[in-house]
Amino acid sequence: MAERSLIAIVTPAFGSPESVEALRREVDGSPAEVRLVAPAVEMSTLHHTFGDVDEPRVEAGVRLDVAVAAVRAVGLRVRAEVGDSDPVQAAQDALLKEPADEIVIFTHADGCKDWYEGELWKHAEDSLEPPLKLVVVDGGPDRNEHVVGIEEAAAGHCEARRGESGFTYVPGLTRGDLSVIVLGIVGTIVAIVLAAAGAAGDTATGWHAVAIGIAIAVALVNMSNVVGTLLMDSVRYHGGFAKMFRDLAVVGTPLAILINLAILIYA
Repeated sequence: MAERSLIAIVTPAFGSPESVEALRREVDGSPAEVRLVAPAVEMSTLHHTFGDVDEPRVEAGVRLDVAVAAVRAVGLRVRAEVGDSDPVQAAQDALLKEPADEIVIFTHADGCKDWYEGELWKHAEDSLEPPLKLVVVDGGPDRNEHVVGIEEAAAGHCEARRGESGFTYVPGLTRGDLSVIVLGIVGTIVAIVLAAAGAAGDTATGWHAVAIGIAIAVALVNMSNVVGTLLMDSVRYHGGFAKMFRDLAVVGTPLAILINLAILIYA
């Protein structure tokens, strides 16, 4: 029987007996090697932006040592490494080094909102080719968390999702990525048109100058997000920078339109 290879993304949610048992069940008694990958999760976007990666990697290393001991205790063979701060990117990096038959990602129940509303799960489905599972744990302290749910995407989900509605996505992009890009492009054009309309036939002074400055600022933010998103596979545009520019684009673009519209009407 050929040996299976399984990648487990061990976030801080991994480590309780039930989570370790869930991983052991995935092996199901067949010859297999488990590759544990601990994402070096930053404490904040600011830490990532300014390159503060040493402390997260140290913390991930400590978490990984505990996970390795727990997995070996149930009789599994294991290799381990610290990965990218983005769990999906960490899995992609591991796949580039060596293919796997399955990927299992562990998350806390209170972190599920980030996975679904932040579209990490959708990004994982669009990006990771092997069978994919998201194991959700919840519970009290002292590693007594319980497995409360498992989300699963079957093999071939990448092609199935790309073929939905007869539309093929730009490689590496999700619907969320494309929506933010379209919002940014259209919103920037609207903000510029409003600023230009307000300054028409007048010198760009006072509030009209402010409107022009706002249009330039939102254009720069959206340009950064578009360039970073389209090049993310080659420059690893993930983690803090990705979230910062995405949030700025989603929040700042409509805000810029409303402010420039108000200036046009009342200034």
